[in-house]
Amino acid sequence: MRFEGFGDGAVEFYEGLEADNSKAYWNDQKAVYQQHVREPMEALLSELAAEFAPGVDSAAANGRAKVFRPHRDVRFSRDKSPYKTHCGGVIEAGRGGGACYVEVSADGMLVAGGCFHTEPDQLARFRTAVDEQVHGERLREIVDGLRPGWEILGDTLKSRPRGFSADHPRLELLRHRTLYAVRRWEPDDVLHQRDCLTRVRKGWRKLRELNQWCADHVGPSERRR
Repeated sequence: MRFEGFGDGAVEFYEGLEADNSKAYWNDQKAVYQQHVREPMEALLSELAAEFAPGVDSAAANGRAKVFRPHRDVRFSRDKSPYKTHCGGVIEAGRGGGACYVEVSADGMLVAGGCFHTEPDQLARFRTAVDEQVHGERLREIVDGLRPGWEILGDTLKSRPRGFSADHPRLELLRHRTLYAVRRWEPDDVLHQRDCLTRVRKGWRKLRELNQWCADHVGPSERRR
């Protein structure tokens, strides 16, 4: 299936889900979700997988592309609403070691990349690399180069991590437990056109150096192998 943009009903579907996050609404609108959101997302990832999961054959590249399930995990959440109010897709070699992410919702679209999750071994490698002069300064250059067009986000400590001085030159980065960059677009005509693929591709190419740094210095968790 060739990607031709997200369906005209995608934004309206999520506006409705935000207003009525119920099984009744979902069942009534499930065909809209499938046709206007999920199938286009699958087509988008399939077309981009070969470029952003390099070094593997076509089948394996597509195997690294994933559309996240629409149901929320409510087991440990006070919010018991059953459905996510966005659709996310990702291409990654292993969780935490650099990822290309795209999301569609009532707010429009965003693309993101970096390290979205860390197990203890990954966090230890991240901090070791940031502490090291060459690798740490390289990450700072990459992050600074993404500003101001990209938001630099992540889970961060309020204080400095144990074992590092208060005057560390890269303390801001060391506080991060996760680190990723995000760019957003409000709903527009491009969302529903073939040009949306170009927008995502350009965004992910901009994030290539950040993802490569994560792959080189964080990598997938040993615990998940």
